Amino acid sequence: MLPQLPTSRTVEAGALSVALYQCGPVDGPPVFLMHGFPYDIHAYAEVAPRLADAGCRVYVPYLRGFGPTRFLSEATPRSGEQAALGADLLALMDALSVPRAVLAGYDWGGRAACVIAALWPERCAGLVSLNSYNIHDVARAMEPDTPANEQSLWYQYYFHNERGRAGLTRHRRDLIRLLWQSWSPTWAFDEATFLRSAPAFDNPDFVNVVIHSYRCRYGLEPGDPTYAQIEERLTRLPPISVRSITFDGEDDGVRPPATAAAAAHRFTGPRSHRIVPGAGHNLPQEKPEIFAAAVLELIRTEG
Repeated sequence: MLPQLPTSRTVEAGALSVALYQCGPVDGPPVFLMHGFPYDIHAYAEVAPRLADAGCRVYVPYLRGFGPTRFLSEATPRSGEQAALGADLLALMDALSVPRAVLAGYDWGGRAACVIAALWPERCAGLVSLNSYNIHDVARAMEPDTPANEQSLWYQYYFHNERGRAGLTRHRRDLIRLLWQSWSPTWAFDEATFLRSAPAFDNPDFVNVVIHSYRCRYGLEPGDPTYAQIEERLTRLPPISVRSITFDGEDDGVRPPATAAAAAHRFTGPRSHRIVPGAGHNLPQEKPEIFAAAVLELIRTEG
């Protein structure tokens, strides 16, 4: 029987009504577990109970455009930019009256956590981030990478045109299943695991948020003016000063694993970088024991 993370509550926070799962003692050290694209909160189906059993108060929200999370206004741009993701997390922490927490995530969720760690370090008790410093350098987005790395980013270029929007709309489950397989080639997930997460991609704003994310990060579409000041601060690539544990999956099909030195100048606080054999891009779901242990390591250090 697959473990389920049912929605515990919805919270109005910033531009969103955020659906989230929460568990663990209310007075435990708070932890936010942030999922990526194209995944959902079930990436943490085995991490969250481990942390709750260890005494943590765990929050696992659906990002904008995913699952039961909804925009509060039809007039709000369906932005997927990094500033919006960070602002969403900050607003959720405020709405839940959580002044400071360990922030852990990967892909889009890791980006939101990195934004908070960089711009509001007083709110971050520790950071767990896949792919290290996960803030986009939009100013250099059009600089070409190696051909091998460019090949792995085909889906981003696909989303840059209307054929990609139509393809994501018409074939979203087949496309997402392909991404799961490509990004985590050693993860032998079954159909039941995929179908547990698939309803999260039926959110009515999913396509628009995804398309905007992959266009805005290349400067092909403007961001939401609401987040312009945050985005401007992110263009400076602010360093992360909080205690951090960063990971790369040895088999990551999106970004090849890098040494600690590759992003060392982006971290001015204590940081440990680890490469995980047998793991791809969805680290908490592929190696939940390793991900949970990293969160608990930060909590013990903080305590």
